Amino acid sequence: MIGPFRKGRGHMDQHYVHGYDGVESLRLHDQASTLEDLLHGDTAYPGGSTILEAGCGVGAQTVALARRNPGVKITCVDVSARSLMTAEAHVAAAGLPRPDFRQADLHALPFSEASFDHVFVCFVLEHLARPARALAELRRVVKPNGTITVIEGDHGSTFFHPDDSDARAVIRCQVDLQRAAGGDALIGRRLFPLLAQSGFDAVRVSPRLVYVDASRPNLAEGFVRKTFTAMIAGIRSPATAANLIDGATFDSGIRALLRTSEADGVFCYTFFKAVGRKA
Repeated sequence: MIGPFRKGRGHMDQHYVHGYDGVESLRLHDQASTLEDLLHGDTAYPGGSTILEAGCGVGAQTVALARRNPGVKITCVDVSARSLMTAEAHVAAAGLPRPDFRQADLHALPFSEASFDHVFVCFVLEHLARPARALAELRRVVKPNGTITVIEGDHGSTFFHPDDSDARAVIRCQVDLQRAAGGDALIGRRLFPLLAQSGFDAVRVSPRLVYVDASRPNLAEGFVRKTFTAMIAGIRSPATAANLIDGATFDSGIRALLRTSEADGVFCYTFFKAVGRKA
């Protein structure tokens, strides 16, 4: 999720630290397919509902959302025109109905009040300096009794065997770089207070643990190697340029993370899924 500092998905003043290149797009789709059942197995909307996917990026979550919810009308917004083009291509390749793609700032959406039955936000708030402001704007466009679903990770939830200080150091680099760019890689633990303070009622948060050992080879490959470690490996240049870590220690940390996917390794990470209602 990290690359050169660039403009982000939610607000034109923010930086999406993971970049927009083809490698990052592929990693996001690998992540989405690997985690689809865990994160979206209970994401269900009634047919005919209007859904706003806020910060759709390259459409990694859009495909799962559309496939699991036939008969809904989806509108996808993102600040990046390039990402929207990629998202549209991915949805078309999946043979799914085309959502309405709109370029927009999450802090100033081009929709009237109470425009949507439901809002869906996945891996977006972590990149925003003012997530509560974005949530308040999203609440504005939700109809009364409509819902918001938010999914975020929390890098502080990562633990693994064999433990390794260099592996923990490279993860800290990700957290520090994202903080410097105005985001929060630890935001998963904050979802309940953020939604409650933004005016949503009946907020419920459920942790979604990704646990990986040798009995789960698909997760070892799809999550540990292709998702999490690939994300961390992508920050080598900005992390060393910012003097957060030296190159040798960084490379050692990446090797240690990959080591956890081997036959005697264990890797754990927790996502948080929150659902709130607009009274």
